[in-house]
Amino acid sequence: MDPGRATYVATAGGGSSGVGGGGAVGVQIQQSRRLPDFLQSVNLKYVKLGYHYLISNLLTLCFVPLIIVTLIEASQTNLDNVRQLWLHLQYNLVSVVICSVFLVFGLTVYIMTRPRPVYLVDYACYRPPDHLKAPAHSFMEHSRLTGDFDDSSLEFQRKILERSGLGDETYVPEAMHSIPPRPTMAAAREEAEKVMYGALDNLFANANVKPKDIGILVVNCSLFNPTPSLSAMIVNKYKLRGNIRSFNLGGMGCSAGVIAVDLAKDLLQVHRNTNAVVVSTENITQNWYFGNKKSMLIPNCLFRVGGAAVLLSNKSVDRRHAKYKLVHVVRTHRGADDKAFRCVYQEQDDNGKTGVSLSKDLMAIAGGALKTNITTLGPLVLPISEQLLFFATLLVKKLFSKDVKPYIPDFRLAFDHFCIHAGGRAVIDELEKNLQLLPIHVEASRMTLHRFGNTSSSSIWYELAYMEAMGRMRKGNRVWQIAFGSGFKCNSAVWQALRNVKPSRNGPWEDSIHNYPVKLTS
Repeated sequence: MDPGRATYVATAGGGSSGVGGGGAVGVQIQQSRRLPDFLQSVNLKYVKLGYHYLISNLLTLCFVPLIIVTLIEASQTNLDNVRQLWLHLQYNLVSVVICSVFLVFGLTVYIMTRPRPVYLVDYACYRPPDHLKAPAHSFMEHSRLTGDFDDSSLEFQRKILERSGLGDETYVPEAMHSIPPRPTMAAAREEAEKVMYGALDNLFANANVKPKDIGILVVNCSLFNPTPSLSAMIVNKYKLRGNIRSFNLGGMGCSAGVIAVDLAKDLLQVHRNTNAVVVSTENITQNWYFGNKKSMLIPNCLFRVGGAAVLLSNKSVDRRHAKYKLVHVVRTHRGADDKAFRCVYQEQDDNGKTGVSLSKDLMAIAGGALKTNITTLGPLVLPISEQLLFFATLLVKKLFSKDVKPYIPDFRLAFDHFCIHAGGRAVIDELEKNLQLLPIHVEASRMTLHRFGNTSSSSIWYELAYMEAMGRMRKGNRVWQIAFGSGFKCNSAVWQALRNVKPSRNGPWEDSIHNYPVKLTS
């Protein structure tokens, strides 16, 4: 048979056939000279993957012939050539000494000025007690019993809860379980203490670190900033040393966790052999909205109790038992734009009730901030193949046609795991779509939103803990943490796993990981 032909068998006729059946059955053998459709049989993603490997290793491939030529020349060298080289160096001793001095000086300058590596030794996320859980039906009943919400507001909250992606095991603070609620300063302090101290106790126990060993403390909480500060509360509780460098970040929204890490990183570049602790949390007790303005009711339905404590170090000895190494931090601030500045805004409604208002333009503004952020982050993390494709598409679009669709870089080639701030179902959906991610890439974000709700700046740490609990974190894996916050800000942190990471003791998912992932209804 001609190798270019294909053979197939087809049955012709109608009805059922069997012994004594009335339907006529025939077999027809046909041949085709057409080649198979390679667009259907070959997945183009493998072609792209091959291109990626080729371009990424292009420099190595170019050096191979040079190395081969050098080895051939070296193999042909005899003792006379070596003797002549030695005599040449003796007669040019001054040049050799000068070159050596410059070499030593250059290496010294490089070693002294290079950025110190920052290691994530361990971290801990707070898991509240079970009696603080707020199932949807209890949440709605409690809202009705407070008497602060009219029927329209109650129905609005019910619809938001149904579409939010939150499960029935999220937590609200003790003060919100009371009828009527008691949003007092004392209750707010109690919530802050339980969350921060719970996470820190767990961190110090797992990392085997004494509080006196901490040289830098950074605390971020957007909406609760008492006097003395939250950082001072921690210093007092754990009797931290008197020369500790402590900072308290307020009003910076859900992306403040990455900002706190960035601040700690900069401080660790200055202070040698130092441990830094970052505490990220949010306080709900005094920031629950008791009015009927729709745009200010959404945070009630999404935000829940949570917090995380992170131990960072610049000590070289800590690399051996650290979990991750900080690779990049990229921060984007769109506050110069009025719409961006006001899209997440704390204010009073017409009746004097204080809350946080979310603008209808929030998703569009978040998209613009994300675009700016990844434009800066892309060249730092994307393989050269993706950068060339992006540049080529941009060049073609500029020179030849305005109708050319812009090329969206494949960030899956740069990162193995994605921690997208669990701000809400819509945020996760949009990033999954715009970054062309697969469902497994946003699984940690969706499951964190389902189990813990929007815990603000600490949500990215619950997501990282989810991946560890699922046993997915391998040595060399890269993690992209991305968060959005008021102002408006989009911030990214990139980490690299230094080993196969297992979950720490008493982790946030310890009691529930066997139930995940869950199937979410659309």
